[in-house]
Amino acid sequence: MVKGTKKVEKKAAAPAKPASEKKKSKKRSETFSLYIYRVLKQVHPDIGISKRSMSIMNSFINDIFEKSCLESSKLVRYGKKRTLSSREVQTSVRLILPGELAKHAVSEGTKAVTKFAS
Repeated sequence: MVKGTKKVEKKAAAPAKPASEKKKSKKRSETFSLYIYRVLKQVHPDIGISKRSMSIMNSFINDIFEKSCLESSKLVRYGKKRTLSSREVQTSVRLILPGELAKHAVSEGTKAVTKFAS
């Protein structure tokens, strides 16, 4: 061996693990938990929320979105159009939500669309 050089050993490649032994990645589920929490802290900074309550709120929001989507798609079909616009979404919200809640939802939605467009 020449002075100043080191002998390098080659390691054998680790045997591949069978598919059953490989670490499975956890499937991520999309929730509205973070946004629910942020709104709660804006409205009532001193109040917390339990996991069960958060789960119920998340289910509620998913349910409302699903109802709104179905109603909006029906309105588009009734109008014999192919494009879903803010008008159909607004009408579906008015049909789904009761009274004052619908008015607030429509005004907040209009404000969000205006902010997005500008």
